[in-house]
This record gives sequence, C-alpha cells and structure tokens, in this order.
Amino acid sequence: QVQLVQSGGGLVQAGGSLRLSCTASGRIFGNYAMGWFRQAPGAERAFLASISWIVVTRYADSVKGRFTISRNAAKNTVYLEIDPLKPEDTAVYYCTAGQSLVVVTAGRGDYWGQGAHVTVSS
Repeated sequence: QVQLVQSGGGLVQAGGSLRLSCTASGRIFGNYAMGWFRQAPGAERAFLASISWIVVTRYADSVKGRFTISRNAAKNTVYLEIDPLKPEDTAVYYCTAGQSLVVVTAGRGDYWGQGAHVTVSS
C-alpha cells in the first residue's frame, strides 16, 4: 500500500515564502514521477508542477518563476516552494505520484496526498 503524506501549509502572509513537502511510503518505486496540484475555492483542481525521477520538470505557465518543484529521491520526498506568495495562492494543495511525467502532469497519478490548506493573507 502506498501513501503520500503531506506537510506544510497553514496561514501565511503575502510576499513571504512557503515550502510544502510530500513523502511517499510503501511500495513506491524510485522512478515514479511526482507532482503538485491545487484547488482554490469554487475552482477545479489545477496542475502546478511535476518532476520525473531523472529530474525533468514541468510547470504551469501561471506559476513559472514563483514555484519551484524539487525532490529528494533518497527520502522519497517531493517539495514545492512558493516565493513570493500571493493572496490568489490560497487553495488546498495536493501532491501526486504516478508512473510517468505525462501521467502525473495530466492529473492521472496513481496516488494522491491528503491535501494541505494554504491561506495567504494580504
């Protein structure tokens, strides 16, 4: 059984920075791709960033330059850094893992984290 456990989030101020973490446990292979999505109030879940096991990255155009995805393969952990934060970043953030970068980027990952609430105050 695979689990993705997220940490980070909470109430943060605009202009600051934030790092979200997502650690995979169970029978997940090191060559899995991982990614991040978010769902703002009243909106659908939207792709943010993804990273392959050979550290190829993809970003949504709307977050390029402010969001950075990275991973620590030894820890089965993926990170998402947001800098600077904006009020419109308020959302629930989800990590995901799947067998390829294409699958994860399309939102069809096999596994999803529990979600982390991020509220950005102005």
